[in-house]
Amino acid sequence: MTPKTQTVQRVASIDAFRGFVMLLMMAEVFEFGRVAEALPNSAFWSFLSFHQSHVPWVGCSLHDLIQPSFSFLVGVALPYSMASRAMKAQSKRAMWFHTIRRSLILIFLGIFLRSMYAEQTNFTFEDTLTQIGLGYPFLFALGFRNEKTQWISLAIILFAYGLLFALTPLPGPDFDWQEAGVAADWPNHLQGFAAHWNKNTNAAWLFDRWFLNLFPRETPFQYNGGGYSTLSFIPTLGTMILGLITGKWLKNTASSAGFIRKALISTGILFATALLLSLTGINPIVKRIWTPAWTLFSGAWATLFLVAFYYLADVKQLKRWFYVLIVIGMNSIAAYVIAHTLNGFIDSSFRTHISGEYDLIFGQAYHSLVSGFVILLFEWLILNWMYKKKLFIKI
Repeated sequence: MTPKTQTVQRVASIDAFRGFVMLLMMAEVFEFGRVAEALPNSAFWSFLSFHQSHVPWVGCSLHDLIQPSFSFLVGVALPYSMASRAMKAQSKRAMWFHTIRRSLILIFLGIFLRSMYAEQTNFTFEDTLTQIGLGYPFLFALGFRNEKTQWISLAIILFAYGLLFALTPLPGPDFDWQEAGVAADWPNHLQGFAAHWNKNTNAAWLFDRWFLNLFPRETPFQYNGGGYSTLSFIPTLGTMILGLITGKWLKNTASSAGFIRKALISTGILFATALLLSLTGINPIVKRIWTPAWTLFSGAWATLFLVAFYYLADVKQLKRWFYVLIVIGMNSIAAYVIAHTLNGFIDSSFRTHISGEYDLIFGQAYHSLVSGFVILLFEWLILNWMYKKKLFIKI
């Protein structure tokens, strides 16, 4: 068999996990928070609402794991992508051209989606696509290196990023908190050394007050309301490196048991290190600025999820159980764009052609569940049609 006829076997668990992550994002249309508000005495809807929203600052919900899981899977898929291109006798120069092109497309696609319905381009770089795009060339470069170099690179990235925050002076007694868009007595402020990672008074916030004002804006940038920042792409690269290492383990494993054992040991070490950093006050677990502790903590969760999907879909050969997820996972970019562009169109179409109150069939409390189900169903049907027609959007 010649190299041109060889193929890299697709791993069902990667597609299933990616589909699960994208489904969580697309399922925002259910708006569990609205149901929880309408039914304030329901612990069930309160639980679902919490896990479909981001925590205010320190901590983690299921929703907080969407972006790191997607970033982690970019790293997991890279060894397979590089092997596939090598089998096609693609030169290193051609691989780099594809990498840079992919990076730029992700960055500009992210900016485009964030600028929809705006009067001018919204230059922002903290969303999932732009964060991945900014770090992807560095990830690709590390894809050619050995595992030791990858671990060392991860350690340097996280240490340097943490040091940048630690060396940034804390706000003084005369600090104008209105400039940061957060109250001085905000209950989620951290104290002591951990205060270096407080919302909109940190190194990443200072960087964005300079960097984002280099671009044309309606008004000067002062702060991000959620505390998100451009510089998060640096530790996001750390998340992708964890995925890269795990992906190499998965691709090169001699046995499924060997991979699972190694991945679970890694998960335990990552969890323990992240919790130790957080509990000692050295570094809090904060997703919004992607602290080093968050990189390790979310990376542990992503690894654990991958192991679970791998065991069921690939080891136990239960791929058919995950058909709904695989349809989404194999067209993740299409799913991402569809979720950011078609929600309103599908809903308004039903109100025009079916009923202006079609979502009230089960009452006001559950209206977002009805409209969300309709939107999600039609978006999945589009992706299923593309899957059956083998129409896959790749960058």
